[in-house]
Amino acid sequence: MARPNVVLILVDDMGFSDIGCYGGEVRTPNLDRLANSGVRLSQFYNTARCSPSRASLLSGLHPHQTGIGILTNDDRPRGYPGTINDRCVTIAEVLKAAGYATCLSGKWHLAGEMQKPNDAWPTRRGFDRFFGTLTGCGSYFQPGTLTRGEVNVEDEALRPDFFYTDAISAEAAAFIRDHDSRPAGQPLFLYVAYTAPHWPLHAREDDVAKYRGAFDEGWDVLRECRMRRLRELDILDDSASLSDRDPTQPAWDKAEYKEWQARRMEVYAAQIDRMDQGVGQILGALAETHDLENTLVIFLSDNGASDEALPLVALERFKQRSDILRVKTRDGRGVRVGNEPSIVPGTEDTYSSYGRAWSNLSNTPFRYYKQWTHEGGIATPLIIHWPKGGLRSGSVVRVPAQLVDVLPTVLEATGSSYPAEFKARAIIPYEGRSLLPALRGESVPEATLYWEHTGNAAVRRGQWKLVRAHPEVKRYWADSAHPAMRSEQSQLVREQSCTWELYDLSSDRSEVNNVSDQHPEIVKELSEQWQAWADRVGVIPFETTLDIYAERGQPYKDAIG
Repeated sequence: MARPNVVLILVDDMGFSDIGCYGGEVRTPNLDRLANSGVRLSQFYNTARCSPSRASLLSGLHPHQTGIGILTNDDRPRGYPGTINDRCVTIAEVLKAAGYATCLSGKWHLAGEMQKPNDAWPTRRGFDRFFGTLTGCGSYFQPGTLTRGEVNVEDEALRPDFFYTDAISAEAAAFIRDHDSRPAGQPLFLYVAYTAPHWPLHAREDDVAKYRGAFDEGWDVLRECRMRRLRELDILDDSASLSDRDPTQPAWDKAEYKEWQARRMEVYAAQIDRMDQGVGQILGALAETHDLENTLVIFLSDNGASDEALPLVALERFKQRSDILRVKTRDGRGVRVGNEPSIVPGTEDTYSSYGRAWSNLSNTPFRYYKQWTHEGGIATPLIIHWPKGGLRSGSVVRVPAQLVDVLPTVLEATGSSYPAEFKARAIIPYEGRSLLPALRGESVPEATLYWEHTGNAAVRRGQWKLVRAHPEVKRYWADSAHPAMRSEQSQLVREQSCTWELYDLSSDRSEVNNVSDQHPEIVKELSEQWQAWADRVGVIPFETTLDIYAERGQPYKDAIG
């Protein structure tokens, strides 16, 4: 059999249960088609945040090993460089060396320097072709750092019909069609990195209209509905329970401005809907070129849903981030920033996010969000489709796995070799193992999984997961409670405990029953194992990062990127 094409599709800030084939209300017929004739994983994990997940996904290493420990801030010499280093190789570099044509369409977010081309840009990390953004997020109507190759093409977004999700999809489909004219037998690697559904809440109005009324029942009822569908779809078994609503958020029946609240979720759903339409275009291009049957398609999200409120910092400071925020629309109107009922999201002149209560729905049935290493921050859908690959079509695989396993899976599928050296540089051996046997119904070696991000930490071995949140993360979570909930201090104080928590995920996937007191020996063993891993991969204690920013006179929000 000829070597397969590889199409890697990554979405941004999407929750575990948003798409249809994982129990969500959003209509995702193209992803559902891939899931129904491919394989879904029910216990796959990312690394909780944008840049670290991308670094790990592309390199097969833990993010700290690549220089991307938090985001792309340069905190040297004591902190992370915030730029992908030369001690790793990307999937694109490995596959290009093996004869693949390579393309990135979409978000990069692995280079601290975004104005001057450098060795951390995608064109110098294995991609023959690049169209997309170098920064982490931004307007869908006029994105900053829009680049083609190594040339700024922000002027392309001045077209009245420009919408970034559509542009990513169109470029990806064009690469497939253009590749069809290349010499026969050359496979392709296409990395499609959507910014959807990351804030701001921007969407086409015809997509939003599809969801009018879909969320009027509110987050409480819809969380119950999602939980039921997750069980029906065999993503979760009957032992799994639904975590309580986030205690910092009100019940839906006590929420104010319900029409505006529902609109926020409608726009978020429309962002995912538009992305799925783009996936349909990509699959259509593969079908046209007779490549779909022998293409390994991988779909996942970079972290759990985000509860971030806008603006992230004081408004005037936020407006200085010209790479992510345009203060005026293309026709000269002022952009209104914030999560207020007077700002109805969706249009170019707004810049909002959908809020914690809705992100709690997106991460059903789990607790917490992007940046956390509890399940809500790291659990992602993973769909793998390869008709000629001998996969167990329509199955749900329950093997726990994480991003470091993607590169070795691609290597085995393509028959490619991982180098000990690359361009005369010694390369760190990849950390993961191939999941291809599991996708074919066979066994794979059990692996211990590890996480660390901004002081949040976790380790999973078999059924046991040890996890903790950093005190600053907990404090921020409690301090940003809904105003009506801030009087409920007893619950928040209890939640602020920042010691190691232990969960038996075989019967408590939602992490609602902390059994650390019952198994102190497991806590000790796993915590020591985590520390040995952290020392080996170069985790810098978050206290060091906080000190760096405190010495600069900068607050916690700056330290987390």
